Amino acid sequence: MRCLVISPQPFFTPRGTPLSVYYRALVLSELGADIDLLTYGEGLNPDFPNVRIYRGPRFSWLGHVKTGPSMLKLLLDIFLAARTVWLLIRHRYDVVFAHEEAVFFCRFLKPIFRFKLVYEMHSSLPEQLTNFDYTKSQMIHNIFKKLERSSINAADAVITICPELATYVCEIIEDPNKHHLIENSIHELVKLKGDVTDGEMQQSSEDIIDLPVDRYCFVYAGTFEHYQGIDLLIRSFGKVVQRRPDAFLLIVGGTAIQIDSYKRLVEKEGLGDHCRFTGTLSQRLAHAYIRSADALLSPRTEGTNTPLKIYQQLASGIPLVATNIRSHTQVLNDDVAFLTDPEVEAFGAAMITAMSDHNAAKVKTENAMRLYEKEYSRESYVSKVSTLLNGLR
Repeated sequence: MRCLVISPQPFFTPRGTPLSVYYRALVLSELGADIDLLTYGEGLNPDFPNVRIYRGPRFSWLGHVKTGPSMLKLLLDIFLAARTVWLLIRHRYDVVFAHEEAVFFCRFLKPIFRFKLVYEMHSSLPEQLTNFDYTKSQMIHNIFKKLERSSINAADAVITICPELATYVCEIIEDPNKHHLIENSIHELVKLKGDVTDGEMQQSSEDIIDLPVDRYCFVYAGTFEHYQGIDLLIRSFGKVVQRRPDAFLLIVGGTAIQIDSYKRLVEKEGLGDHCRFTGTLSQRLAHAYIRSADALLSPRTEGTNTPLKIYQQLASGIPLVATNIRSHTQVLNDDVAFLTDPEVEAFGAAMITAMSDHNAAKVKTENAMRLYEKEYSRESYVSKVSTLLNGLR
């Protein structure tokens, strides 16, 4: 089976690595599919078998592609659509996996080139327009809603990545058998082509930080988008330090501009000796910090999609403190994590509980690992993708 995977994202950059697309392509190739992967020009190439990577133009003078809708992404998507047509003319594909907005042009190409279409729906695009405050035009919102609804029903299969999104699709889709819930739950390290080292991938102005062995170390690793709750985290940690001066917070991720902004909040809270930033790191270095933590944090304040990092945190054997919003609670519960309201006092109190109640921390981490192995392991992921492929043959 020959497949075309289209990802309208920067592929393997320190600023934003679409690991979900990588893992899907990796597992498809392991199951015997012959993969062409088409993506934006920005980024590095992973090294995996039976996968050829094609890229659109880079346009580096226009800057980096940011999370969420943008005029730059719209421009790049036009070239991505043109390259898709070029590949479809050159090759005979059995299946096209269209990630996010790529489905909007693929659903019109499907009857012309006679491929089976899989809609990789990792979010609701009309909802993204609202969440990122991209436009208030009701006409544009309505166009996206109609395109999304028609794409869901035109596709031969629809993949969603969390229960909340699955519920949304099931209210729209005319044939429920076409829907597949496949969580982005695997998190192994990525091997890159060429001699790319961690140092070359690192985009931080900071030196590598040794976590203090005489302190209790909390680690946050992720992006610094507003919905991630970094301000909530820092203010909550201020409450922790007032009661437990042996606490230390390492924040992994973020651009230089974002870090400068949050450093001012750290100083305002009097946490200069208790908190450090690494900047954006390679996946390998970020994993190393996660493994060294005494507790992991997910202070997210908004959203319904489950962050990919939650699955890694479940499997880590390290206590997790997280907010009890829908992004988390469709996977997490009080048996596997210290869940609390997204409020400063509450989140700080949960961090102190994680530090102090060693028995509860041990029980929750053991439960978390069992939940991951039962529901979200690599074996479970591969089985779900295999079921999808078999249904498309």
